[in-house]
Amino acid sequence: MLIDVHAHLLTEGMFNRHEFWGPFMKVQGLTVGHFALGTKQPAKASSDEEAQANLLARMTHESRRKLMAERGVDKLVMSTPSHCFMYWAGDFANEYARVCNDELSAFCRKDQEHFDFWCHANLAAAAKEIDRAVRQLGARGVCVGGANFNGLQAYDEQLFPVWEKLSQLDVPIMVHGFNQSIYWGEKHTDDKFETTSIIGDCVDETLFFWYLICGGALDVFPNLKTYITHAGGMAVFQLGRLSELNRAMAPDSRNKRPLMEYMPNFYFDLDVHAPGLRRGVAEVVGAERLLYGTNFGGAYDHGDLTHGLGLSEDERERIRSGNAIELLKLDVSVPVA
Repeated sequence: MLIDVHAHLLTEGMFNRHEFWGPFMKVQGLTVGHFALGTKQPAKASSDEEAQANLLARMTHESRRKLMAERGVDKLVMSTPSHCFMYWAGDFANEYARVCNDELSAFCRKDQEHFDFWCHANLAAAAKEIDRAVRQLGARGVCVGGANFNGLQAYDEQLFPVWEKLSQLDVPIMVHGFNQSIYWGEKHTDDKFETTSIIGDCVDETLFFWYLICGGALDVFPNLKTYITHAGGMAVFQLGRLSELNRAMAPDSRNKRPLMEYMPNFYFDLDVHAPGLRRGVAEVVGAERLLYGTNFGGAYDHGDLTHGLGLSEDERERIRSGNAIELLKLDVSVPVA
């Protein structure tokens, strides 16, 4: 069985919710406020209406299942695209979180064998919405940005009620960076080369790992579990440096134990673009803390991420499905087509 826990969903009901923030699907790409998701690809639509229709056609149950069959994927766990987190959008952020969760839940209820979801929440006021999404709508956890929740960082104690709620519900966090330039207004064009996404996502994800530990959250909430996509940003690749210097050069850090002792609280995936790097992640992290996540349906496909890594069949199955079933409490009792 193969369960991909990193996939995104946009539905018609998630578009055009706010006159400025949108989000909108336009000829130039996904648009949020002044920001438009950059691409070198030629325009594939002659109008905004056609652009939205083309995107939504790729998001149907049928279209998703077809691509899943081609790639051997049995189940997707989907989330709101990070460009649409709306942390920066004032009161609309809370409204949009409810919209996203209702839409994600409705989509998954129509085919629960193949689809589950991570809920979305505006982190400054998220505990109530996370509770609703998990208890009433069936969310398996919450997807958050890697850094800067409208000025808050993961170490900020204003976020502790959120971590407390997740611990009470016993559901994990999924961390996915986002284009920080979205809330720069018209200055978003200063983000040359899509840097706050292409590099910034990995930076944000690394910061979440670092801040959650250094801020002492895992001492207060020792059962809190976090999955960081893109192989943990840079955290795994710089793990030795982070561990050594947490004590030697971070006098304000509040963690009570050595950094490496918090690793059981974290899961990562193998979403890096070379088998050698994936082998390194598997060796450092261990199969028991790896999930299968690919940004399903995104810009690239590297085949089976567990292939050619020297893993045993048991280790491959843990990564491909077993860990996700355990962490997200997925119901796979009904055979998946």
